[in-house]
Amino acid sequence: MQVPEFVKKHKVASAIVLAIAILAPTGMMLGRKNDKPSFMTAKVARGNITAIVQATGTINPLTTAPVGSYVSGNVKYIFADFNTHVEAGQVLAQIDPAMYEAQVLTAHGNLSSMRANLQNLQASLQATEASVATYQANAQKAQADLEYVKVNAKRTEDLFKQGILSHDQNDQTQSTLGQAEASLVAAKAQVNQSKAQIKQVEAQIEQARAQVEAATGNLQQAETNLRYTTIVSPIDGVVVARNIVVGQAVASSLQAETLFSVAQDLKRMQVYAQVDESDTGHVTVGTPCTFQVDAFPNDVFHGRVNSIRLNPAIVQNVVTYSVVLDFENPEEKLLPGETAYVTIPTGHARGTIEVPNAALIFTPSLPPNQLQALYRTHHIRREAFTNHLGGWQVVWTLAPDGTDVIPVAIRAGLSDFSHTQVIEGDLKPGETIVTGQTAGGSKTAQRRFGPGFRR
Repeated sequence: MQVPEFVKKHKVASAIVLAIAILAPTGMMLGRKNDKPSFMTAKVARGNITAIVQATGTINPLTTAPVGSYVSGNVKYIFADFNTHVEAGQVLAQIDPAMYEAQVLTAHGNLSSMRANLQNLQASLQATEASVATYQANAQKAQADLEYVKVNAKRTEDLFKQGILSHDQNDQTQSTLGQAEASLVAAKAQVNQSKAQIKQVEAQIEQARAQVEAATGNLQQAETNLRYTTIVSPIDGVVVARNIVVGQAVASSLQAETLFSVAQDLKRMQVYAQVDESDTGHVTVGTPCTFQVDAFPNDVFHGRVNSIRLNPAIVQNVVTYSVVLDFENPEEKLLPGETAYVTIPTGHARGTIEVPNAALIFTPSLPPNQLQALYRTHHIRREAFTNHLGGWQVVWTLAPDGTDVIPVAIRAGLSDFSHTQVIEGDLKPGETIVTGQTAGGSKTAQRRFGPGFRR
Protein backbone atom coordinates (compact mmCIF):
# COMPACT_ATOMS: atom_id res chain seq x y z
CA MET A 1 0.00 0.00 0.00
CA GLN A 2 1.52 3.33 -0.97
CA VAL A 3 1.73 6.01 1.72
CA PRO A 4 0.40 9.36 0.59
CA GLU A 5 2.98 12.17 0.22
CA PHE A 6 1.42 14.45 2.84
CA VAL A 7 1.67 11.63 5.41
CA LYS A 8 5.39 11.32 4.80
CA LYS A 9 5.89 15.06 5.31
CA HIS A 10 3.88 14.95 8.53
CA LYS A 11 6.05 12.16 9.96
CA VAL A 12 9.28 14.03 9.14
CA ALA A 13 8.00 17.19 10.83
CA SER A 14 6.94 15.22 13.87
CA ALA A 15 10.37 13.60 14.10
CA ILE A 16 12.09 16.99 13.94
CA VAL A 17 9.88 18.42 16.69
CA LEU A 18 10.54 15.36 18.86
CA ALA A 19 14.27 15.65 18.35
CA ILE A 20 14.21 19.31 19.32
CA ALA A 21 12.14 18.53 22.40
CA ILE A 22 14.65 15.85 23.45
CA LEU A 23 17.87 17.71 22.62
CA ALA A 24 16.92 21.14 23.96
CA PRO A 25 17.02 20.20 27.66
CA THR A 26 20.16 18.21 27.01
CA GLY A 27 21.79 21.25 25.40
CA MET A 28 20.78 23.47 28.30
CA MET A 29 22.21 20.96 30.71
CA LEU A 30 25.44 20.80 28.76
CA GLY A 31 25.57 24.58 28.63
CA ARG A 32 25.08 24.82 32.36
CA LYS A 33 27.74 22.18 32.87
CA ASN A 34 30.26 24.18 30.82
CA ASP A 35 29.46 27.30 32.86
CA LYS A 36 30.67 25.59 36.03
CA PRO A 37 34.17 26.83 36.95
CA SER A 38 37.16 24.56 36.96
CA PHE A 39 40.43 25.32 38.69
CA MET A 40 44.13 25.03 38.02
CA THR A 41 45.83 23.48 41.03
CA ALA A 42 49.20 22.57 42.46
CA LYS A 43 50.43 20.58 45.43
CA VAL A 44 51.81 22.02 48.65
CA ALA A 45 55.33 20.63 49.01
CA ARG A 46 58.55 20.96 50.94
CA GLY A 47 61.64 22.43 49.36
CA ASN A 48 64.50 24.88 49.59
CA ILE A 49 63.93 28.58 48.94
CA THR A 50 66.57 31.25 48.42
CA ALA A 51 65.33 34.83 48.37
CA ILE A 52 67.36 37.22 46.22
CA VAL A 53 67.60 40.87 45.27
CA GLN A 54 68.48 41.67 41.69
CA ALA A 55 70.00 44.96 40.57
CA THR A 56 72.03 46.53 37.82
CA GLY A 57 75.36 48.19 38.50
CA THR A 58 78.66 49.38 37.06
CA ILE A 59 82.13 47.90 37.49
CA ASN A 60 84.67 50.33 38.93
CA PRO A 61 88.27 50.20 40.13
CA LEU A 62 88.90 50.35 43.87
CA THR A 63 90.54 53.74 43.42
CA THR A 64 90.60 56.07 40.43
CA ALA A 65 93.01 58.96 40.84
CA PRO A 66 92.45 62.03 38.65
CA VAL A 67 95.82 63.50 37.62
CA GLY A 68 95.58 67.22 37.04
CA SER A 69 97.73 70.26 36.42
CA TYR A 70 98.04 73.14 38.87
CA VAL A 71 99.81 75.39 36.34
CA SER A 72 98.88 76.66 32.91
CA GLY A 73 100.85 76.22 29.73
CA ASN A 74 101.23 74.21 26.54
CA VAL A 75 101.69 70.45 26.67
CA LYS A 76 105.21 69.77 25.38
CA TYR A 77 105.54 65.99 25.82
CA ILE A 78 103.24 63.06 26.63
CA PHE A 79 104.80 59.88 28.02
CA ALA A 80 101.72 57.74 28.76
CA ASP A 81 98.63 56.69 26.83
CA PHE A 82 95.47 54.64 27.40
CA ASN A 83 96.09 51.30 29.14
CA THR A 84 99.66 52.24 30.08
CA HIS A 85 100.76 50.60 33.33
CA VAL A 86 102.44 53.24 35.48
CA GLU A 87 104.11 53.45 38.88
CA ALA A 88 103.83 56.12 41.53
CA GLY A 89 106.07 59.05 40.59
CA GLN A 90 106.36 58.05 36.93
CA VAL A 91 106.30 61.01 34.51
CA LEU A 92 103.11 61.13 32.43
CA ALA A 93 103.48 64.46 30.62
CA GLN A 94 105.50 67.67 30.50
CA ILE A 95 104.16 71.22 30.27
CA ASP A 96 106.50 73.78 28.68
CA PRO A 97 108.60 74.99 31.66
CA ALA A 98 110.29 78.03 30.05
CA MET A 99 108.11 80.68 31.72
CA TYR A 100 108.37 79.00 35.12
CA GLU A 101 112.17 78.67 34.85
CA ALA A 102 112.33 82.45 34.25
CA GLN A 103 110.15 83.02 37.33
CA VAL A 104 112.57 80.92 39.37
CA LEU A 105 115.53 83.02 38.17
CA THR A 106 113.69 86.25 39.02
CA ALA A 107 112.81 84.94 42.47
CA HIS A 108 116.46 83.95 43.03
CA GLY A 109 117.58 87.47 42.10
CA ASN A 110 115.07 89.13 44.41
CA LEU A 111 116.10 86.91 47.28
CA SER A 112 119.79 87.67 46.75
CA SER A 113 119.04 91.40 46.70
CA MET A 114 117.07 91.19 49.93
CA ARG A 115 119.81 89.21 51.61
CA ALA A 116 122.44 91.78 50.54
CA ASN A 117 120.29 94.61 51.93
CA LEU A 118 120.00 92.73 55.20
CA GLN A 119 123.77 92.31 55.40
CA ASN A 120 124.28 96.04 54.76
CA LEU A 121 121.88 96.92 57.54
CA GLN A 122 123.58 94.52 59.90
CA ALA A 123 126.96 96.14 59.08
CA SER A 124 125.44 99.60 59.63
CA LEU A 125 124.18 98.40 63.00
CA GLN A 126 127.66 97.31 64.00
CA ALA A 127 129.11 100.72 62.96
CA THR A 128 126.44 102.56 64.91
CA GLU A 129 127.10 100.40 67.97
CA ALA A 130 130.82 101.28 67.66
CA SER A 131 129.95 104.99 67.49
CA VAL A 132 127.87 104.66 70.61
CA ALA A 133 130.89 103.21 72.41
CA THR A 134 133.03 106.16 71.25
CA TYR A 135 130.42 108.70 72.31
CA GLN A 136 130.05 107.01 75.67
CA ALA A 137 133.83 107.27 76.18
CA ASN A 138 133.72 110.94 75.24
CA ALA A 139 130.91 111.46 77.70
CA GLN A 140 132.93 109.79 80.44
CA LYS A 141 135.92 112.03 79.63
CA ALA A 142 133.66 115.09 79.66
CA GLN A 143 132.32 113.98 83.03
CA ALA A 144 135.88 113.63 84.41
CA ASP A 145 136.92 117.02 83.00
CA LEU A 146 133.82 118.57 84.56
CA GLU A 147 134.70 117.16 87.95
CA TYR A 148 138.23 118.63 87.74
CA VAL A 149 136.92 121.97 86.57
CA LYS A 150 134.45 122.08 89.45
CA VAL A 151 137.18 121.46 92.01
CA ASN A 152 139.43 124.05 90.39
CA ALA A 153 136.57 126.57 90.24
CA LYS A 154 135.91 126.05 93.96
CA ARG A 155 139.55 126.62 94.78
CA THR A 156 139.71 129.72 92.60
CA GLU A 157 136.58 131.15 94.16
CA ASP A 158 138.06 130.67 97.66
CA LEU A 159 141.28 132.39 96.68
CA PHE A 160 139.27 135.18 95.04
CA LYS A 161 137.34 135.74 98.26
CA GLN A 162 140.64 135.95 100.14
CA GLY A 163 141.79 138.62 97.69
CA ILE A 164 144.59 136.47 96.36
CA LEU A 165 143.23 136.15 92.80
CA SER A 166 141.75 138.78 90.57
CA HIS A 167 138.23 139.01 89.15
CA ASP A 168 139.51 138.06 85.73
CA GLN A 169 141.04 134.84 86.94
CA ASN A 170 137.89 133.93 88.80
CA ASP A 171 135.68 134.70 85.78
CA GLN A 172 137.91 132.67 83.54
CA THR A 173 137.63 129.67 85.88
CA GLN A 174 133.82 129.94 85.98
CA SER A 175 133.74 130.10 82.16
CA THR A 176 135.84 126.95 81.97
CA LEU A 177 133.34 125.27 84.31
CA GLY A 178 130.43 126.20 82.05
CA GLN A 179 132.24 124.93 78.98
CA ALA A 180 132.95 121.58 80.72
CA GLU A 181 129.29 121.22 81.67
CA ALA A 182 128.22 122.00 78.06
CA SER A 183 130.72 119.47 76.72
CA LEU A 184 129.25 116.78 79.00
CA VAL A 185 125.69 117.56 77.83
CA ALA A 186 126.82 117.40 74.18
CA ALA A 187 128.57 114.05 74.74
CA LYS A 188 125.47 112.57 76.38
CA ALA A 189 123.30 113.87 73.53
CA GLN A 190 125.58 112.13 71.02
CA VAL A 191 125.26 108.90 73.00
CA ASN A 192 121.45 109.14 73.02
CA GLN A 193 121.38 109.99 69.33
CA SER A 194 123.52 106.96 68.50
CA LYS A 195 121.26 104.71 70.57
CA ALA A 196 118.23 106.01 68.65
CA GLN A 197 120.06 105.26 65.41
CA ILE A 198 120.66 101.71 66.65
CA LYS A 199 116.94 101.21 67.23
CA GLN A 200 116.20 102.58 63.80
CA VAL A 201 118.71 100.26 62.15
CA GLU A 202 117.37 97.31 64.15
CA ALA A 203 113.85 98.07 62.85
CA GLN A 204 115.24 98.24 59.31
CA ILE A 205 116.94 94.90 59.87
CA GLU A 206 113.64 93.31 60.98
CA GLN A 207 111.97 94.70 57.87
CA ALA A 208 114.80 93.36 55.73
CA ARG A 209 114.47 89.94 57.34
CA ALA A 210 110.73 89.92 56.57
CA GLN A 211 111.54 90.83 52.98
CA VAL A 212 114.03 87.97 52.85
CA GLU A 213 111.35 85.56 54.11
CA ALA A 214 108.87 86.86 51.52
CA ALA A 215 111.45 86.51 48.77
CA THR A 216 112.22 82.99 50.00
CA GLY A 217 108.50 82.14 49.80
CA ASN A 218 108.28 83.57 46.29
CA LEU A 219 111.26 81.46 45.29
CA GLN A 220 109.70 78.32 46.77
CA GLN A 221 106.43 79.08 44.97
CA ALA A 222 108.25 79.55 41.69
CA GLU A 223 110.19 76.32 42.18
CA THR A 224 106.96 74.49 43.06
CA ASN A 225 105.25 75.79 39.94
CA LEU A 226 108.25 74.64 37.93
CA ARG A 227 107.95 71.15 39.44
CA TYR A 228 104.22 71.12 38.63
CA THR A 229 105.06 71.40 34.94
CA THR A 230 106.14 67.76 35.20
CA ILE A 231 102.96 65.65 35.51
CA VAL A 232 103.54 62.44 37.49
CA SER A 233 101.33 59.53 38.54
CA PRO A 234 100.32 59.62 42.22
CA ILE A 235 99.72 55.85 42.44
CA ASP A 236 100.58 52.54 40.82
CA GLY A 237 97.94 51.61 38.29
CA VAL A 238 96.69 51.77 34.71
CA VAL A 239 95.89 54.89 32.70
CA VAL A 240 92.19 54.64 31.86
CA ALA A 241 91.76 58.15 30.45
CA ARG A 242 94.00 60.67 28.65
CA ASN A 243 92.42 64.06 28.06
CA ILE A 244 95.29 65.99 26.42
CA VAL A 245 97.37 66.03 23.24
CA VAL A 246 100.78 67.54 22.47
CA GLY A 247 100.52 71.29 21.95
CA GLN A 248 97.25 71.64 23.84
CA ALA A 249 96.97 74.70 26.07
CA VAL A 250 96.18 73.83 29.66
CA ALA A 251 94.42 76.58 31.64
CA SER A 252 94.35 76.03 35.39
CA SER A 253 93.53 79.51 36.63
CA LEU A 254 90.27 78.48 38.36
CA GLN A 255 90.74 74.78 39.13
CA ALA A 256 93.12 71.95 38.44
CA GLU A 257 92.37 70.50 35.01
CA THR A 258 92.24 66.68 34.85
CA LEU A 259 94.75 65.41 32.30
CA PHE A 260 94.79 61.67 33.09
CA SER A 261 92.77 59.19 35.15
CA VAL A 262 94.76 56.35 36.71
CA ALA A 263 92.92 53.27 38.00
CA GLN A 264 94.64 51.48 40.84
CA ASP A 265 95.06 47.67 40.65
CA LEU A 266 92.48 46.25 38.23
CA LYS A 267 92.97 42.84 39.85
CA ARG A 268 90.69 43.96 42.67
CA MET A 269 87.57 45.88 41.66
CA GLN A 270 84.11 46.84 42.81
CA VAL A 271 80.54 46.88 41.52
CA TYR A 272 78.29 49.83 42.36
CA ALA A 273 74.80 48.28 42.20
CA GLN A 274 71.68 50.47 42.42
CA VAL A 275 69.28 48.67 44.78
CA ASP A 276 65.68 49.75 45.29
CA GLU A 277 64.94 51.25 48.70
CA SER A 278 62.44 48.47 49.44
CA ASP A 279 65.21 45.85 49.17
CA THR A 280 68.04 47.55 51.06
CA GLY A 281 66.65 46.37 54.39
CA HIS A 282 67.27 42.78 53.33
CA VAL A 283 70.87 43.30 52.12
CA THR A 284 73.57 42.49 54.69
CA VAL A 285 77.22 43.55 54.56
CA GLY A 286 79.47 40.53 53.98
CA THR A 287 76.88 38.53 52.02
CA PRO A 288 78.40 36.52 49.11
CA CYS A 289 76.79 37.44 45.79
CA THR A 290 77.09 36.81 42.07
CA PHE A 291 76.88 38.89 38.92
CA GLN A 292 77.14 38.60 35.16
CA VAL A 293 78.27 40.93 32.39
CA ASP A 294 77.37 41.21 28.73
CA ALA A 295 80.98 40.60 27.67
CA PHE A 296 80.92 37.07 29.18
CA PRO A 297 77.26 36.02 29.16
CA ASN A 298 78.04 32.40 30.11
CA ASP A 299 80.27 33.25 33.08
CA VAL A 300 79.15 33.90 36.64
CA PHE A 301 81.41 36.08 38.78
CA HIS A 302 81.47 36.07 42.56
CA GLY A 303 81.82 38.93 45.02
CA ARG A 304 80.84 40.08 48.48
CA VAL A 305 78.78 43.02 49.77
CA ASN A 306 81.19 45.65 51.09
CA SER A 307 78.83 48.47 52.11
CA ILE A 308 75.54 50.23 51.52
CA ARG A 309 76.21 53.88 50.82
CA LEU A 310 73.95 56.30 52.69
CA ASN A 311 73.51 58.55 49.68
CA PRO A 312 70.17 57.98 47.95
CA ALA A 313 69.64 58.60 44.25
CA ILE A 314 66.16 59.74 43.21
CA VAL A 315 65.16 59.31 39.57
CA GLN A 316 61.52 59.87 38.63
CA ASN A 317 60.47 59.44 42.29
CA VAL A 318 62.26 56.07 42.48
CA VAL A 319 64.76 55.94 45.37
CA THR A 320 67.78 53.68 45.10
CA TYR A 321 70.95 53.19 47.13
CA SER A 322 74.41 52.17 45.95
CA VAL A 323 75.42 48.75 47.25
CA VAL A 324 79.18 48.26 46.83
CA LEU A 325 80.43 44.75 46.02
CA ASP A 326 84.09 43.71 46.19
CA PHE A 327 85.41 41.05 43.84
CA GLU A 328 88.71 39.67 42.59
CA ASN A 329 89.69 40.16 38.94
CA PRO A 330 93.01 38.25 38.73
CA GLU A 331 92.96 37.87 34.95
CA GLU A 332 91.71 41.44 34.43
CA LYS A 333 88.87 40.09 32.29
CA LEU A 334 86.39 42.65 33.58
CA LEU A 335 86.91 46.26 32.61
CA PRO A 336 85.90 49.52 34.31
CA GLY A 337 82.51 50.79 33.21
CA GLU A 338 80.99 47.44 32.24
CA THR A 339 77.37 46.83 33.23
CA ALA A 340 76.90 44.13 35.87
CA TYR A 341 73.67 42.26 36.57
CA VAL A 342 73.88 41.52 40.28
CA THR A 343 72.12 38.84 42.31
CA ILE A 344 72.32 39.23 46.11
CA PRO A 345 70.90 36.43 48.32
CA THR A 346 68.87 37.81 51.20
CA GLY A 347 67.79 34.58 52.91
CA HIS A 348 67.63 30.81 52.60
CA ALA A 349 65.16 28.27 53.98
CA ARG A 350 65.86 24.54 53.74
CA GLY A 351 63.13 21.88 53.81
CA THR A 352 60.36 24.43 54.33
CA ILE A 353 56.70 24.24 53.29
CA GLU A 354 56.30 26.18 50.05
CA VAL A 355 53.47 27.20 47.74
CA PRO A 356 53.59 28.52 44.16
CA ASN A 357 53.61 32.29 43.90
CA ALA A 358 50.55 32.08 41.65
CA ALA A 359 48.54 30.77 44.61
CA LEU A 360 49.22 33.99 46.54
CA ILE A 361 47.79 36.21 43.83
CA PHE A 362 44.70 34.12 43.04
CA THR A 363 41.20 35.19 44.05
CA PRO A 364 38.11 33.28 42.85
CA SER A 365 35.73 35.20 40.60
CA LEU A 366 33.03 35.69 43.21
CA PRO A 367 31.05 38.77 44.16
CA PRO A 368 32.63 40.80 46.97
CA ASN A 369 29.87 39.97 49.43
CA GLN A 370 30.37 36.22 48.88
CA LEU A 371 34.13 36.61 49.35
CA GLN A 372 33.58 38.47 52.62
CA ALA A 373 31.16 35.76 53.75
CA LEU A 374 33.77 33.05 53.02
CA TYR A 375 36.41 35.00 54.95
CA ARG A 376 34.10 35.25 57.96
CA THR A 377 32.99 31.61 57.74
CA HIS A 378 36.57 30.32 57.72
CA HIS A 379 37.85 32.86 60.28
CA ILE A 380 40.33 34.57 57.96
CA ARG A 381 42.15 37.35 59.76
CA ARG A 382 41.53 40.78 58.26
CA GLU A 383 45.17 41.67 57.43
CA ALA A 384 45.40 38.53 55.25
CA PHE A 385 42.99 39.95 52.64
CA THR A 386 43.51 43.70 53.19
CA ASN A 387 46.92 45.20 53.96
CA HIS A 388 48.93 41.96 54.43
CA LEU A 389 50.68 43.26 57.56
CA GLY A 390 53.10 40.76 59.03
CA GLY A 391 53.23 38.86 55.73
CA TRP A 392 49.72 37.40 56.04
CA GLN A 393 48.15 36.24 52.77
CA VAL A 394 45.12 34.24 51.62
CA VAL A 395 45.43 31.06 49.56
CA TRP A 396 42.59 28.84 48.38
CA THR A 397 42.21 25.07 48.62
CA LEU A 398 39.61 22.85 46.88
CA ALA A 399 36.56 21.60 48.74
CA PRO A 400 36.03 17.81 48.77
CA ASP A 401 33.56 18.03 45.82
CA GLY A 402 36.23 19.75 43.70
CA THR A 403 33.90 22.55 42.62
CA ASP A 404 34.18 25.01 45.52
CA VAL A 405 37.19 26.70 47.08
CA ILE A 406 38.08 27.33 50.72
CA PRO A 407 40.23 30.27 51.91
CA VAL A 408 43.22 29.59 54.17
CA ALA A 409 45.25 32.31 55.92
CA ILE A 410 49.02 31.83 55.85
CA ARG A 411 52.00 33.95 56.87
CA ALA A 412 54.45 34.16 53.99
CA GLY A 413 58.20 34.19 54.46
CA LEU A 414 61.02 34.05 51.95
CA SER A 415 60.15 34.06 48.29
CA ASP A 416 61.97 33.42 45.04
CA PHE A 417 60.60 33.82 41.55
CA SER A 418 58.44 30.70 41.68
CA HIS A 419 57.64 29.70 45.29
CA THR A 420 57.06 31.31 48.68
CA GLN A 421 57.80 29.94 52.13
CA VAL A 422 54.86 29.27 54.47
CA ILE A 423 55.88 30.24 58.00
CA GLU A 424 52.48 29.84 59.61
CA GLY A 425 49.09 28.54 58.45
CA ASP A 426 46.92 25.45 58.13
CA LEU A 427 48.63 23.94 55.10
CA LYS A 428 50.33 20.56 54.92
CA PRO A 429 52.54 19.01 52.26
CA GLY A 430 50.47 17.14 49.66
CA GLU A 431 47.39 19.35 49.94
CA THR A 432 45.89 20.71 46.73
CA ILE A 433 46.07 24.45 46.35
CA VAL A 434 44.39 26.61 43.69
CA THR A 435 46.60 28.68 41.38
CA GLY A 436 44.04 29.78 38.76
CA GLN A 437 40.46 29.46 37.51
CA THR A 438 38.82 28.68 34.16
CA ALA A 439 35.19 29.06 33.12
CA GLY A 440 33.63 28.02 29.81
CA GLY A 441 36.93 26.53 28.70
CA SER A 442 38.81 29.87 28.81
CA LYS A 443 41.24 31.00 31.47
CA THR A 444 39.86 33.65 33.78
CA ALA A 445 42.42 33.53 36.54
CA GLN A 446 42.05 36.48 38.86
CA ARG A 447 45.14 38.20 40.22
CA ARG A 448 45.15 40.26 43.35
CA PHE A 449 48.00 42.62 44.17
CA GLY A 450 46.99 43.85 47.58
CA PRO A 451 48.86 46.55 49.53
CA GLY A 452 52.11 45.31 50.96
CA PHE A 453 52.26 42.23 48.74
CA ARG A 454 55.76 41.13 47.72
CA ARG A 455 56.77 38.31 45.52
